[in-house]
Amino acid sequence: MGDAEVLTARDVPLGGPRAMTVRRTLPQRARTLIGAWCFVDHYGPDDVADTGGMDVAPHPHTGLQTVSWLFSGEIEHRDSLGTHAMVRPGELNLMTGGLGISHSEVSTPATTVLHGVQLWVALPQRHRLTERNFQHYAPQPVQVDGGAELRVFLGSLSGEVSPVRTFTPLLGAELLLAPGASVTLTVDTAFEHGLLVDQGEVTLAGTPLRQAELGYAAPGAATLTLTNRTDTAARTILLGGPPFDEEIVMWWNFIGGSADEIVRARRDWMEGGRFGEVKGYDGDPLPAPELPNVPLKPRGNRR
Repeated sequence: MGDAEVLTARDVPLGGPRAMTVRRTLPQRARTLIGAWCFVDHYGPDDVADTGGMDVAPHPHTGLQTVSWLFSGEIEHRDSLGTHAMVRPGELNLMTGGLGISHSEVSTPATTVLHGVQLWVALPQRHRLTERNFQHYAPQPVQVDGGAELRVFLGSLSGEVSPVRTFTPLLGAELLLAPGASVTLTVDTAFEHGLLVDQGEVTLAGTPLRQAELGYAAPGAATLTLTNRTDTAARTILLGGPPFDEEIVMWWNFIGGSADEIVRARRDWMEGGRFGEVKGYDGDPLPAPELPNVPLKPRGNRR
């Protein structure tokens, strides 16, 4: 396998007027998707006494699944299914938007340091309007030869299998690398992979990745080698899946197959009904921004 491609992050405000800043590595101009993964936000460690933490008012989603994964802190999740759940470190919360769902995300009073990732998965056209759903899973940590601890929250890796349902083949895992550790993972040759470095410096396919960078490895390799070249522990998130061969339109919190679907979703959110109601949040839902004056264009990885 050749060198990995390095995708750098940009800072983005998240969640309206009380926004916290996140580091976004996907999507970007060079790459829209890795498998069906279409959105990678990375935040913290934030001292919530200084930053105010996370307070994202009720907002809608269509055509995607949201994946919440924390390293520290706690987030209260409420959605229009009536789900009231806590996002805690090492535990997956996956919400399927499908036809349309709304939710709020608020860091809890017990949180002192908030640190984690928020990820989106694009649903293929045949499942884009699937039923809304919420799933929770707490994978057990396992040791990997070479000096790593692994938690597989989606898909399978090193004999560990997540029971959580997805609509395309996916891999999602946290890997903690001991100082100086080097691990070689057997992976699906049909998958492309992305490695997000949360802390430390790690090489992927011989390419160094610094904190908050996302390394991309193309399909075809039977193994991936991750090396921690520092004398402190490193933490990474490994994502993967077969290349997503559909173009999608992404705008605000919506994914659709056409601009018309996005326009309809925005109208439905502003008019009420389709996305349901989030109960228990203290405040008003987020209004949708105005649509741009230029047509919304499909995005994909085609060159």
